[in-house]
Amino acid sequence: MAKQPWKTKNWFVSEWNYAPEVTKDFKFAKNIKVHDITLRDGEQQTGVILTKDDKIRIAEGLAEAGVHRIEAGMPIVSPSDAEAIKAIVKRNLGPQIFAFSRCMKEDVQRAIDTGVNGVVMEIPSSKHMVDIAYKWPMEKAIETSIEATKFAHANGLEVVFFPIDFSRAEMKWVLDLIERVSKEGHMDALALVDTFGVVSPHAMQYFVRQVKSRINKRLEAHFHQDFGMGVANTIMALAEGVEVMHTTVLGVGERAGNTPMEETVMALLTMYGIDVGLDYSKLTPLANLVQKLCGVVVPTNKPVVGNSLYQIESGIIASWFKNCGDEFATELFPVRANFVGQPAPTVVMGKGSGIDSVKMWLEHAGIEASEDEALKITAGVKNYSLKTKKLLTEAEFRTIAKDVVGQRAAA
Repeated sequence: MAKQPWKTKNWFVSEWNYAPEVTKDFKFAKNIKVHDITLRDGEQQTGVILTKDDKIRIAEGLAEAGVHRIEAGMPIVSPSDAEAIKAIVKRNLGPQIFAFSRCMKEDVQRAIDTGVNGVVMEIPSSKHMVDIAYKWPMEKAIETSIEATKFAHANGLEVVFFPIDFSRAEMKWVLDLIERVSKEGHMDALALVDTFGVVSPHAMQYFVRQVKSRINKRLEAHFHQDFGMGVANTIMALAEGVEVMHTTVLGVGERAGNTPMEETVMALLTMYGIDVGLDYSKLTPLANLVQKLCGVVVPTNKPVVGNSLYQIESGIIASWFKNCGDEFATELFPVRANFVGQPAPTVVMGKGSGIDSVKMWLEHAGIEASEDEALKITAGVKNYSLKTKKLLTEAEFRTIAKDVVGQRAAA
């Protein structure tokens, strides 16, 4: 690890992250994998519809970014989904390709037919979910899980057991159930599933430790964002030795979405010194692709990939930008723009702009103005932006500037 891992050419975070008092109990795995679920759980976001070609394009983008595993979909959903998975498998993009299925032999057979490497198999794991939502006898849930996981294993698939609503189950009861399925059926890995995003970061450590005390299998983190805890919970789980994180691009997914990949991997890299091996310069292009194909609205200030993150309106920050230049870019931004595939920082013109911003724009436009005129132009910019509630275009700025300078010429 670098002598100052908190401050490199490409990022500048808090030194406190690396204090021995902070890191002494970390148990991060040596090789943490990203299991992307954009094509399955991401498409479950209301109104998101991906065609076969859309899914192939996103899978290609994920592979270019270096994602380790892609959950390509649930083949039982439709013939189109099954065909998309088959097409992705045939392209041999590099990542392992998984399918998602219920713990039913019919579902598993559909996954086998697509040629995937593995299958994530869901089963309800809380009594209330089985009784109320599924209306299944408990023994049926257990027996179908045992039968289907054995069938998947016998057909060469890697099996990730996925207990839905794991985080709202009674701990001993659900671990007894999982142990039985593991012994009588088959399980290569167990997903810690916070289906409704209801675990706090403080409880996550308890969750992982309780599971590890009973289950000696690879653990995977699958968390939702209903209370915005997905990133924190995923990192807490990884710090306890969980080896695989389930994420989506932009955090798209059911209800409030899943743990966003770009935020999680960048937090790991900069704050924990853990490089999961992605090409981080692909994060923004990949996010832009998913935004376009999913048709989702992404906040302009979305961490890592938002399209206004590197636009500077504030007059104070513009002054810093003028002084720092590219050499000291991380004095203004925690991560250098091009490292995550963002365009270079720019000064924009609006209500928050100051005189340094105006002088930069005047120089760019080739307009000479005195100090007093620059102050008048600044006031004009602020008034115009307040009136329109928008940033100014270059043409609008020129009009304001020339009106002020023109007054001098007329005099």
